[in-house]
Amino acid sequence: MQTFEQIMGDIKNRKFKPVYFLMGEEPYFIDAITDYIEKNLLKEDEKAFNQTVVYGADVDLGQILNAAKRFPMMAEYNLVIVKEAQNVKGLDGASEGNADPFALYVENPLKSTVLVINYKGKKLDSRRKLAKLIDKEQVLFESKTLYDNQVGRWITDYLKGRGVSIEPNAAEIMAAHLGNKLSTIVMELDKLKLAVGENGTITTADVERNVGISKDFNVFELQNALGSRDVYRSALIAKHMGAMPKHSIIPDIAALYGFFTKIMILHSMSGSSPAEQAAALKVNPYFMKDYQTAARSYSLRQCAQIISILREYDAYSKGIDAPPVDDADLLNEMIFRILTC
Repeated sequence: MQTFEQIMGDIKNRKFKPVYFLMGEEPYFIDAITDYIEKNLLKEDEKAFNQTVVYGADVDLGQILNAAKRFPMMAEYNLVIVKEAQNVKGLDGASEGNADPFALYVENPLKSTVLVINYKGKKLDSRRKLAKLIDKEQVLFESKTLYDNQVGRWITDYLKGRGVSIEPNAAEIMAAHLGNKLSTIVMELDKLKLAVGENGTITTADVERNVGISKDFNVFELQNALGSRDVYRSALIAKHMGAMPKHSIIPDIAALYGFFTKIMILHSMSGSSPAEQAAALKVNPYFMKDYQTAARSYSLRQCAQIISILREYDAYSKGIDAPPVDDADLLNEMIFRILTC
């Protein structure tokens, strides 16, 4: 199965395949491939007769295949894009015991047609004939949701590809605050890119000014204050975070859970080099000093106790045996218990 970068590289070099089956949980990559093909495959004056965009709820498989079998008019390609294709019956390969019309088309597609299938939120069964056939002869792409620890690196790479750099702290602050929904992240990154200009460098101050994430009072700074057992700064950050409008403790718990889990892993790697430790923790080597400080501050037993505390407050945040307090009070109480562990 090709990667996003490989697919984009080919289509930018105008190396097109007759069928693109784009599937998976993360819509950003699916939309990015589709949008590029839609904007660049045909010239503007060719689109009226040679470009068809339909939605799965409005068409059936027969209509899609009929559109795909049309020859282009005064153009090199006929483009057919099916959005929300997960709503089209017969595209999942489940009927392969019979004559599957979609599989038959994939086996012998019209070379002058580019058929793009957007199959969001679901994926084909890789064991079935259809998935194997598309993967072998055409383009089968699974758009996977990034893990939380991959988002900071993705932010850095996305901006680098657009001629902009970002400070490691700024990338991690954004990752911790925005989560892993890439469409939201890209919207904020594009805003920052405009603010700093071409070849600029995004700083934590830029993030605070343009995105509204405090460079001093965020979960990234909180975990570092906790890691060094700085009681005053931990309490101050927690207080400011809790006072922010619409603040939720849930992403804070998730970030701290990941942080203390990494410290536990670090305890098991005595004698390893910082590079080996960074690879095992899947973090930027730039931040290893923070994890090493935290490992000196908390024993393996204390880390296990903190993980238990975080699970307890995760349950509280979801209304399970929750005390009658708001998220701000829960956060302050949780931080106190971690520091006194």
